[in-house]
Amino acid sequence: MITPAYVQLMARYNQWQNDNLYSAAGQLGDSVIRQETGAWFGTIFATFNHILWADRYWMHRFTGSDKPKGGMAESRIVYDDWADLLQARKALDQTILDWARDLDPDWLKTELSWFSGSRQASMSQPVSQAVVHFFNHQTHHRGQIHALLTRFGAKPQDTDLVFLTQTD
Repeated sequence: MITPAYVQLMARYNQWQNDNLYSAAGQLGDSVIRQETGAWFGTIFATFNHILWADRYWMHRFTGSDKPKGGMAESRIVYDDWADLLQARKALDQTILDWARDLDPDWLKTELSWFSGSRQASMSQPVSQAVVHFFNHQTHHRGQIHALLTRFGAKPQDTDLVFLTQTD
């Protein structure tokens, strides 16, 4: 069973790594981050958009916040402007930190049910598993972005969770 402390740690890791990768991507320039790469979402820019969209979807499920528009196809272009995407990411990261800080440990013991648009089916699972997935999904796609950034010559900082406490 996960705890609020775990969720808070992962929220800090999420913010730390988003700062890391957005900074590295910003040094490459717009034409590079929009270049088709053959990755699942095509471009670095689209992958960043997808993570933001998915994070908003999970926060909607967790908190009842506004549901993001569109489905998986639309998740590639939530924002078409880099500055707007960066601003939205920073705001959402703060929302995630605030949510984690105020998390009720009893909520982690409950079930979460939702309708999955991508599966076209009702889903249900323990909240604790959904929260782990939320953070794992971010990390998975940031790993794809990291690989693409290094392919284009950017040098993101460390991404290992064990180094997070070394940055505080």
